[in-house]
Amino acid sequence: MSLLRARQIVLVGFMGAGKTTVGMALANRLAWAFVDLDEEIVRRSGRSIDAWFTEAGESAFRAVEAEIADDVLRTQDVVVASGGGWAAQAGRLAALTGDRVSVWLDVDPEEALRRVEDDASIRPLLVGDGALQRAREMVNQRRSAYGLAEVRVDTNGHSVEDVTSRVLEILETREREQKPNE
Repeated sequence: MSLLRARQIVLVGFMGAGKTTVGMALANRLAWAFVDLDEEIVRRSGRSIDAWFTEAGESAFRAVEAEIADDVLRTQDVVVASGGGWAAQAGRLAALTGDRVSVWLDVDPEEALRRVEDDASIRPLLVGDGALQRAREMVNQRRSAYGLAEVRVDTNGHSVEDVTSRVLEILETREREQKPNE
């Protein structure tokens, strides 16, 4: 049983950080719903993420991503795994107020590539020559945005279970410290 007063946890971070796997584990431990934002976009639009980028362009994708994220974030008792670029959009993390908590699952580019190497078809930016350099550049570009999250958890070399437990431990400790003495 959790001590959390937060009603939503939004996981942010680079692809391969573990947002989906940790998010599902968190939702299971909390007995909450889980939503992978990218999967929800595909489900609602009938268009793959790759197709959004190649056919409609990034700006169209970001617009539908924002709309669907806003809708998902009206739900209580939910863990949301955002897409890797969602938090990098201006104002996204600042808008997570009230009973929402943002958690940055931090991962090094090398570890991210290792984790997603079998997902080349759904992670085209991290395929082929120069993938490591592209990953490093993307992580560096997004680091300050991810850093706006309320909580940071290093996922490098840690199991899903370890990261999940660490996230819950940090959130519960923060809530105990913020709770007025009774």
